[in-house]
Amino acid sequence: MHHHGYLWTGPKQRYDNEALRRPPHPEPPPPGSNPDLIHRYREVAAEFPTTDLPPLVTAYWLIKPKSLARGTWEEPKEAASWLGERLAEYAPRFASAPQRDTTYLATLVNSTTEHLESGIDVSLGFYLERPAYLSLALVRCPNRARPELPCPLR
Repeated sequence: MHHHGYLWTGPKQRYDNEALRRPPHPEPPPPGSNPDLIHRYREVAAEFPTTDLPPLVTAYWLIKPKSLARGTWEEPKEAASWLGERLAEYAPRFASAPQRDTTYLATLVNSTTEHLESGIDVSLGFYLERPAYLSLALVRCPNRARPELPCPLR
């Protein structure tokens, strides 16, 4: 067992494009469907596996290109430490002053360690200035929620 870390930051408007953050339906629209529906299905089917946008289901990071993983750790505490370093790096840009509080951030890191030790993925998000958004995720591999998903390192 190990954990992969993911980080995405970008315009909040792009983050809100939920169609590209979920996998396409397993079956394409039937023949004769609305051309707009067919076009949208094809767009999502082509872009979801490769887009750097955070997936709505955290485990789906595992089907993204392995280049999007920012690190891999055997120990939950090491993975949580990486997350803590990213929080410290971005905290000055957090739009919410209470989220910049070092005690709050330390609590997040401690609870992340506990979640990872329990086999639970961790996904956090923060509004940044301008409006931008920061998404951080730590994903267990093999994944408990989606054991069929392959490890990106293989």
